[in-house]
Amino acid sequence: MAMWWRIRRKRLRSRGQMARLLGTSPRAYDMWLMLRDDVISTANSSGEKPPILALIDVKAGLVEETLENLEAEGLPALLIGTADVPDLATAARQIDWSAALWLMPIVAGDRLARGAASAYRAAIAGAKAGIIYADDDLISKDGRRTAPHFKPDWNSELYQHFDYLSGACIIWALRNDLEALSGTSDWPRRLVERALGEGTPLHISKILHHRQQRPRPQLPAAPASRANPLPSISVVIPTRNRVDLLKTCLNGLAATDYPDLEVIIVDNDSDDPQTLEFLAGLDPAGHRVLRHGGAFNYSAINNRAVEEARGRLLCLLNNDIEVIEPNWLATMAAQAMRDDVGAVGARLLYPDGRIQHAGVVIGMGNAAGHAHRFLQPDEEGYFQRHALPQFVSAVTAACLVVTRDRFNAVGGLDERNFSVAFNDVDLCLRLNQRGWQSLYEPRATLIHHESVSRGFDRDPLGAARLAGELDALKRLWGTGEVVDPFHHPELSRASERFVVRLEA
Repeated sequence: MAMWWRIRRKRLRSRGQMARLLGTSPRAYDMWLMLRDDVISTANSSGEKPPILALIDVKAGLVEETLENLEAEGLPALLIGTADVPDLATAARQIDWSAALWLMPIVAGDRLARGAASAYRAAIAGAKAGIIYADDDLISKDGRRTAPHFKPDWNSELYQHFDYLSGACIIWALRNDLEALSGTSDWPRRLVERALGEGTPLHISKILHHRQQRPRPQLPAAPASRANPLPSISVVIPTRNRVDLLKTCLNGLAATDYPDLEVIIVDNDSDDPQTLEFLAGLDPAGHRVLRHGGAFNYSAINNRAVEEARGRLLCLLNNDIEVIEPNWLATMAAQAMRDDVGAVGARLLYPDGRIQHAGVVIGMGNAAGHAHRFLQPDEEGYFQRHALPQFVSAVTAACLVVTRDRFNAVGGLDERNFSVAFNDVDLCLRLNQRGWQSLYEPRATLIHHESVSRGFDRDPLGAARLAGELDALKRLWGTGEVVDPFHHPELSRASERFVVRLEA
């Protein structure tokens, strides 16, 4: 495809396609290092305030290399676990606490990038947090840099399953913090945890640490705890013809383990006799059928149903969703009831088992894209992010749960600007603005037969409408320039697979 666009003299599209191909190469990071100016400013010279003291865990690794590296950065160090400093309590007695001191807990064998101390000092000047963290990579025995971790900005939900701070940060700590953890074997991680209560951790989007190893993600073994009792929920399903899809969707809801569930089907001018007969035969005690005529406007259809909904929660659900396990809705509902959460999205799979949706990244393709699309669920992917509950900028309305009060508080879906596409993205961003962050919940997994019932926008009228909605998204949310805080400037905007950015 990349060569096809080059032959057609569409060089911009060709570069985008080539970047996606190169980004998945095992040597992609080597290419990135050749293309990028990887030198960090050292304007804030070594030895200047604010002071940073390294605490080195000596249990593993080559201490001498780490000490030489820290000396080159002008950072003093204490070796924790030696005869002179056997524990943190001893270290606490040797530290001058009168200075505005920051601590850097690291492991022997790890190194800092040239200029890392200056980068941290510059960040301290404007920090209102107890933790400042940076990106990192791994360094092999022969000195080759591999496996870069271009990290998201602070994501407290992700951190519960993946410690991406420890070993690559500095922290503000007091003497009693060290004394309280004296004698613990995992003190670097626990020091970080104690500092988390001091403001929102600040992210430096640069690779400042070269590491021998790093913590691995911990896959959640069970669904989120149920709210007790689970609130009532109204499931809204827009539909037009395709009774086969609707039957599968409704059968899945019937098999769903949820105590108080209302099903609202909104029919948008079905004219297929079998569909009409099926809708007419539904038991009104279990299903409400609303009629919504005229041109397909997903936002208007759902807003109309919400006006009639009785549930405390709403579940927007496409008619081409197939339920594969009974606890999906309870898992999403429990998350949606949290004070800090807005829209909750499920992990959606294509019928062949590959991922279709694992959260939405703003700015991907200069619009918005589904994260980790086409990845197999059991693949490693990008630090297994597709398998971990986490905050995201948006989720798809193909399966979305939100409280009715919060949905109404932001005005529901935008019927004028986003009749078909990007209405879910716009809704999530408005919820985020109010402090109700979107959340991706992979422990709720369903199959999505994407756009089977409505088709794709390949006709001139549909293409024109989509172009208008794309323009509205860029105008209202700046998606042509913005960097998603849960993505990274050095990850490609042309790929949904979280690969390093090689395009210009």
